[in-house]
Amino acid sequence: MRGLSLKAIDKSNWETAIQLSVHDEQKTFIASNLYSIAEVQFLDNFYAKGIYLDDRMIGFTLFGIDSDDHNYWIYRLMIDKDFQRNGFGIQAIQLVIKEIRNLNHSNIPLIMIGYHPENLPAKLAYQKAGFIETELSPWGEQLAKYIL
Repeated sequence: MRGLSLKAIDKSNWETAIQLSVHDEQKTFIASNLYSIAEVQFLDNFYAKGIYLDDRMIGFTLFGIDSDDHNYWIYRLMIDKDFQRNGFGIQAIQLVIKEIRNLNHSNIPLIMIGYHPENLPAKLAYQKAGFIETELSPWGEQLAKYIL
């Protein structure tokens, strides 16, 4: 099986990242990668990474320590529409969890995620990866936690 890996978004690959896209019906569920790359410039302790299948970027993630609750948060995780339904989403979630474990020198206890309640593929992928739904956020997303 070919392996997934995470690589930092930088000047060599950001244009590839912004070309990735989800299916039209998913576009209301997630901010664009271009927006996320801009947003990470203003977030301390956050990382924008490409999700690679061998040498090809097939997805994008943005994660880090939220300044409000001081937990790790996965703000974005997407797999390009041409690579969905192959189990890459769950593998990517597991890679992000592993990366967070390696970064977690402060023993932060939780990874949090928020997703649109109607985004059933995201809900199932996060459940399979070990996230437990908590409550609906004030901004309308379903929240889920992963205990480190």
